Formats: sequence, C-alpha cells, structure tokens
Amino acid sequence: MAFLSYLISGLGLGSVYAIIALGYSMVYGIAKMLNFAHGDIIMAGAYAAFFAMTAAGMPLLAAALISMVICTLLGVTIERLAYKPLRQASSLSVLITAIGVSYFLQNASQLMFGSDTKIFPSVLSGSFSLFNGRLSVSYLSVLTIVICVVIMSVLTLFINKTKTGKAMRACSEDKGAAVLMGINVDAIISITFAIGSGLAAIAAILLCATYPSVYPTLGSMPGIRAFTAAVFGGIGSIPGAFLGGLMLGIIETLAKAYISTQLSDAIVFAVLIIVLLIRPTGLLGKKVSVKV
Repeated sequence: MAFLSYLISGLGLGSVYAIIALGYSMVYGIAKMLNFAHGDIIMAGAYAAFFAMTAAGMPLLAAALISMVICTLLGVTIERLAYKPLRQASSLSVLITAIGVSYFLQNASQLMFGSDTKIFPSVLSGSFSLFNGRLSVSYLSVLTIVICVVIMSVLTLFINKTKTGKAMRACSEDKGAAVLMGINVDAIISITFAIGSGLAAIAAILLCATYPSVYPTLGSMPGIRAFTAAVFGGIGSIPGAFLGGLMLGIIETLAKAYISTQLSDAIVFAVLIIVLLIRPTGLLGKKVSVKV
C-alpha cells in the first residue's frame, strides 16, 4: 500500500509538472523558442493568488481567476516587448533574452515583495481512506490529477477542432506557408503565450497548495523540472508534455521514498539522459527532416 500511496502522490506532483510543461511545449512547438521565463510567470501567479487571498480576502476560485488574468497579461506583454522584436534573430539571441527576462522578473519581485518567504493559505487539506484505511489519499492529489486531465483534454480538442487551433498547427508546421494562407502568425504566437501563461497560473496555485511557500525564485526549479518533462516526453508535443510530466513526478517521488531525497534530482536527470540516448526526440517526439 505504501507503493500505491507514493504512486498517487507522484501522479499529483507530475500533474503539476505536466501543466507547466504544456506551456513550454506549446511555445516551442509554434514559436520554436524556449521561454525560460515561464517559471517566473508561475512565481508571479503565486504572488497574485497569495495577495488576492490574504490582502483582499478573496476565495480560492476568485484568486485563481485574478492570477490567471495577471499571468496571461504578463505573458503577452513579455512576448510583445522581449520576443517579438527577435522574431528573425538567432536562437541563441532569443535564449539569452529569455534568461534575462527571467532574472528581471525575479529581481523585480524581490524589490516589490521582499526576499522573505510568505506562507500560502491552506487549500483543500485533508484526505480519504481506501482499502479499510490501509491507503490514505489526499484530496489535493486527486484534484490536481483531475484538473490536469481536464486541461489536457480541453487543450487537445482546442488544437484539433477549432479554427485558432488549426492555425496554431499550421504555424507549427511552416510559418511562411501559414502567412501565405492568410494566418496572422504574430497573433497566433501571442495567443499561444496567453494560453501557456494562463496554465502557469493554475500550476502556481496547485504548486503552492502542495508546498505552501511563496518567494521570488519560486518558479526556478519547477520550471527546470517541467522543461525536463517536456524534453522527456518530446518537446513540442502536447501529449508528450503530459506523459513526461506524469513520469517525472512518479520517478521523483519514488526516488525520494526508496533511494535518497538528496539524490532524487540526479536520478531524474539520469533517467532523462538514458531516454534521450535511446530516443533523442523524447518519448512522443517526432523526427524532423531539415534541408541543408
């Protein structure tokens, strides 16, 4: 029963990573860039929800909506000011800019909110028992898994069935051809950043509900782990981000439980290296032929 308990906890943690990884995968799949400031948008969402619940006294749902609006506006603003001027620049220039934006957001939050750790309000505490009390499952883990599955399902339907989703797929395949077909590529990229940033706000609340601390570098390690999950599943693939996040959470939780808490990150990255040696494109990634 202990293994099953760890497995459910891993799925809950992995669901948070999967939601964050969806933002990385969508931006990379369409804009072909790695937005390393994505983790700091999570931090901004955590602060927004924290102050909405503590200073304004809002309920959780209202705080979540406020956080999503703020993160969405922040993501679109960053894309317009920092990334749009570099649309034709080299990948290295965009990468350096993303790292610069990340440090800017961290230092700006430290100046505005201080460097001290704030305690996030308790959200959905408690658990229920199964198998005559031998297995205890937290409500938060179940809610996190359900939210992740719902987001994944809705996002898949959106990408495959809506006009905007089809335009996103066209931009992902060939931006030049998409422009010739009358698609506004700049608008599609902005919509992609908006969706990814909105998902970051949801992930921020679920993450703070699990680890109730808010501080300026909150999003750094979850962002790196989620990026690892996106690469693990196949960067640019939405199902790959989902699968990679779940597997990363399970591996991390089982490594902490059965091997070593200190070595859990090393084990996660070792598994990533092994997977990439076998499948360089990730579990669900596809090979892309490049003409030279």
